[in-house]
Amino acid sequence: MAEQLNVDVRTEHGKRRVKRMRQAGSVPAILYGHGQDSISLVVPAAELAGALRHGVKLVELIGGVQDTALIREIQWDTYGSDMLHVDFVRVSADEVVEMTVVVELRGLAPGVGAGGVVEHPTHSLTIRCPATAIPEKIEVNINSLELGDSITAGDLELPEGAELLSDVAALVVQCVEPLVPLDDDEESTDISSVEPDVIGRTAEDEGSSED
Repeated sequence: MAEQLNVDVRTEHGKRRVKRMRQAGSVPAILYGHGQDSISLVVPAAELAGALRHGVKLVELIGGVQDTALIREIQWDTYGSDMLHVDFVRVSADEVVEMTVVVELRGLAPGVGAGGVVEHPTHSLTIRCPATAIPEKIEVNINSLELGDSITAGDLELPEGAELLSDVAALVVQCVEPLVPLDDDEESTDISSVEPDVIGRTAEDEGSSED
């Protein structure tokens, strides 16, 4: 079931009014999609933050409007701490949507005990799924990841009804041997001790220089 957000239709615009709105604990928003008119809204920052903490993407807007929507985009301040604006896009219960979902690792790779390190180059994947079945995240179990093993996007088990849109060959996680740093006592080449060749200098020139 989608999480509910209380919203009001926003009639006030302008930087000063929007600033006062944020100071009062609300976030300006816009609702669009499905060929209908866009509507300017205001949503309580605390409710929106709660939905984000729960990984919610599909919400039921109640109050000023009654609609089902996806949290499409959130604009944050420079420090990433305060929400400045949120975009909602209308969806229907039976609609199929494309979403980018976070990938999280779960467990401990046995390869680490063998001296390996776990690398996690892909942190999100794009999938297509019903709007009512958007997963909060995609979990990857690495309890069987041995040294030298890897898991690609195509290896993952997606939620029922979901289709992978990202490259199936995308490397999600691997366990590899760590890079071995050079030993401190390993001698390095002293470039200053190597005499450079003089361009154009021949053997005859070298012989004549000894005369």
